[in-house]
Amino acid sequence: MLKMLWNDEAGFIISAELVLVATLLVIGLIVGLSEVQHAVVSELNDVADAIGELNQTYSYSGFNKCDFNGRIHAVTYGSDFEDQRDDCDNNQCDIACDAPTNETGKQF
Repeated sequence: MLKMLWNDEAGFIISAELVLVATLLVIGLIVGLSEVQHAVVSELNDVADAIGELNQTYSYSGFNKCDFNGRIHAVTYGSDFEDQRDDCDNNQCDIACDAPTNETGKQF
């Protein structure tokens, strides 16, 4: 039985080289996914900036209907709206990374 176990080649041996290669692959995968995350957030930020640049200001004038004697029969009043800047228009907000902060102690 010991001779059969010694000659058995059906198993898998975890060697130091395999552990090193797997560790490097995992580290590379983490770095790659982090870069993909930053690229996606950057592109979504560009889309948000483009939407924020849309000017939603509008106005329309009113009108009325008068007869020949000057009496007003119907009136529609005008309206207007002026679009103001929002908080995060034009890349004012950073979504990807915040500055590191120290941990605070327990508050009693």
